[in-house]
Amino acid sequence: QVQLVESGGGSVQAGGSLRLSCAASGLTFEKYELGWFRQAPGKERDFVAVISWNGVSTYYADSVKGRFTISRDNVKMTVYLQMSSLKPEDTSAYYCAAILLEGAPFLATTSPDEYDYWGQGTQVTVSS
Repeated sequence: QVQLVESGGGSVQAGGSLRLSCAASGLTFEKYELGWFRQAPGKERDFVAVISWNGVSTYYADSVKGRFTISRDNVKMTVYLQMSSLKPEDTSAYYCAAILLEGAPFLATTSPDEYDYWGQGTQVTVSS
């Protein structure tokens, strides 16, 4: 069974940093692009960042560009989201997701509807 498990969430003050991790199992890790999304209760799930199968290419939402960094380790089968200069509006549940490559080198998919697998989420709370 494919499993994605997020960790690293918590509560921080505005301006602080957190690093989220997502450990994958049950899939051929390098065949998937990995993305991060966030969703507050009752709200839509929003794209945050995505990284290509080899970690060379990345794409970020404008709201986090310059503050967040996505990376992956294909040996550890883990994707990371380093979050810096956190703002109260970053408060959300954060989810990692995997989308299967279908021949393209970098899908850079921002729609959650297109992703194949999801983690359970980890809460990030940023206080002012």
